Amino acid sequence: MRDIVVLLFLIGCVTAAFRQAWYGVLALAIFSYLNPHSFAWGFMRYSVPAYEIIFFAVMLAFLTTHDRQPTPRDWRVPTFFFLWFYFFLTTTVALVPHEAWDKFLLVSKIYLPMLLTLWLINTRRKLYFLIITIAASIGLIAVKGGIWAILSGFQYRVYGPEGTQFYENNAFAVATNMAIPLLILWLRETENKWLRRVLMAAVPLCMASSLSSWSRGGLLSLAATTLFLIWNSRRRVLVAIPLVAIGLYLVTQYLPAEWFARMHTMETYEQDASAMSRLTTWTDGFHWALAHPFKGSGFEGWRYVTRADWHSSYVEIMAEHGLIAFAMWFSLLFGSLISLTRLPRLTRHVPEMGWVNNYSLMLRASLVAYATGTIFLGLSYWDIFYHIVFIAVLTKQFALAELAEHRQLQTAEASQPAPALRRSRALDVPKSHPA
Repeated sequence: MRDIVVLLFLIGCVTAAFRQAWYGVLALAIFSYLNPHSFAWGFMRYSVPAYEIIFFAVMLAFLTTHDRQPTPRDWRVPTFFFLWFYFFLTTTVALVPHEAWDKFLLVSKIYLPMLLTLWLINTRRKLYFLIITIAASIGLIAVKGGIWAILSGFQYRVYGPEGTQFYENNAFAVATNMAIPLLILWLRETENKWLRRVLMAAVPLCMASSLSSWSRGGLLSLAATTLFLIWNSRRRVLVAIPLVAIGLYLVTQYLPAEWFARMHTMETYEQDASAMSRLTTWTDGFHWALAHPFKGSGFEGWRYVTRADWHSSYVEIMAEHGLIAFAMWFSLLFGSLISLTRLPRLTRHVPEMGWVNNYSLMLRASLVAYATGTIFLGLSYWDIFYHIVFIAVLTKQFALAELAEHRQLQTAEASQPAPALRRSRALDVPKSHPA
C-alpha cells in the first residue's frame, strides 16, 4: 500500500512539473530531503529511480517553458561552476581513479539539479515556497524523531530515513539543526494562526530530535545555532533566554546518564580512541594538502592517504582537491555569511522590506549550523549546503531589485509637486481690477 501511495505522489509531482516547471524544483527538494520513497517497502524503494524521474521531467519542462530567468549575476555562481570544474581536474589525477570517478558522477548528480533553482525560482514568492518545502521535508522527519525521543525517554538514538544521505545519526543531527532556522523563518512569515502553533511546537521537537541523535558534532551545531539566534533576537531577555533556560533544565532532568557520558568525551578527547584517530586523520589530511596544494588526492583519497574517512568537511575538501578548491568552497560558505550580514543593512530604512532581515538572519543561522556541525563530519558535497547558498544568492537578487524599485518610486514622487501645492496653483488666478 505504501508503494502505491508513493507512486501516486511521484506521478503527481511529475504532472505538476509539466504544468509549472518550478513546481518540479519543489518536488526535487521533497525527494531529496524527505525521501518519501524510503518509507516504501517494495518496488518504489528498490526499483524505481524516483529522483531521476522527477529530474528529467523538470529538465523537459525547463526546456519548454518561458517562465525562467537568466543566471543571476553573483560571484558565488561562477565560483560554484569553477569549483565543479576543478573537481573534474583533480579527478583526472586522483589516487584511486575508479572510486574517484564514481564519486565525481555522484557529486555532479547533486550539483546539476541545483542550477534549476537559479533558473526557475525567479520570484520571491517561489523562493518562499522553496524554503518552506525544504523546512517541511526535513522538519517532518525531525518532528517524528523528536516525538519518539520524548516518548522513549531519550534512551535511544534517532536516525534519519534508512538508505538516505541523512540516515547516519551525525548527519541527521546537522540536517535537523539546519532546518530549525528555516522553520522559524516560516513561522515569522506566515499569518495563519494554526500553522504558527504547529511550527512553534515543531521547533522544540526538532531540538529534541537533534539531542537524541547522541551526536557530539550535532550538539555543538545545535548550541552554536541556538546562541546565534538568541544573540540576534530582539526579545532575547524576555523570551529567548528564559525558553533556553527551561530547555536546559528539562535536558538535565530527562536525558540519560549515558548521553552525558558520551558528550563528556569532548572534554576528555585524549582518552577517546575515536577522537584521537580523527585528530590523526586531520593532521595527515592537512599535511597532504600542503604537500599537494593544487591537486590534492582526488575524491575518496582517504583510501590511500589515511585509510580512514576524513570526518571533517574542511579537511575533506582541502585534502582531496587542494588549497585552491578549499579557498573556493570556503568562500561559498563564509562569503555567503558575510553577504547575508550586509544585505539587511541596505534595506533597514525600508519598512516594507522587513522580509530581507528575516530571510538573511535565518539563512545565516542555517549556515552556522552547517559550518560548526561539519567540523566533525565530511559533508562538503552535501546538496542542502549548496541549496542554502543559492537561496542566499536569490535572496540578494530579489532584495536588490525590490530596493531599486523602491528608490525609483521615491525619486518619481520627489520629482512631482506636492498635491497641496498643485491645488494652490490651480486656484491662483489673477486678481481682477475694478472697472
